[in-house]
Amino acid sequence: MTLDLKHGNDASKEIAEGLSRVLANSYALYLKTQNFHWNVEGPRFRELHLMFEEQYTELAAAVDAVAERIRQLGHYAPGSFGQFARLAEVKDEDDVPTAENMVRSLAEGHQIVGRLIRALLTSAQDAGDEVTAGLLVDRLAAHEKAAWMLHSLAKA
Repeated sequence: MTLDLKHGNDASKEIAEGLSRVLANSYALYLKTQNFHWNVEGPRFRELHLMFEEQYTELAAAVDAVAERIRQLGHYAPGSFGQFARLAEVKDEDDVPTAENMVRSLAEGHQIVGRLIRALLTSAQDAGDEVTAGLLVDRLAAHEKAAWMLHSLAKA
């Protein structure tokens, strides 16, 4: 089966809605990661500061790719803080956590996005949407790697 990219198609709509959740959570994670990059303190400052920068830079490119895929499917991408807040499971941090808690929080955020991607990947594959499936596989690999690196730090 091939995916019909016409606006309103049930499969493209379901995939676009799933991508919107991935986008919102990726953006929330991007913002959280950049916040932690700015505010991390402690003996591991340099290591974490640089790692967080690498991760938010990667996430910045990712949100653009996900949003553009939503548009390619014929749907509008969410783009406001209000829309992201309604769609995101990755939560903001109102306070500045310790460096250790920053690492844990970011690892959890990557796991959340990875879980959403895994669920959506099956739908994209079932719909014959190889382009979205390829994008999701790449994103899943990035989130799993980031979570692994963060979990490794939490054990040190």
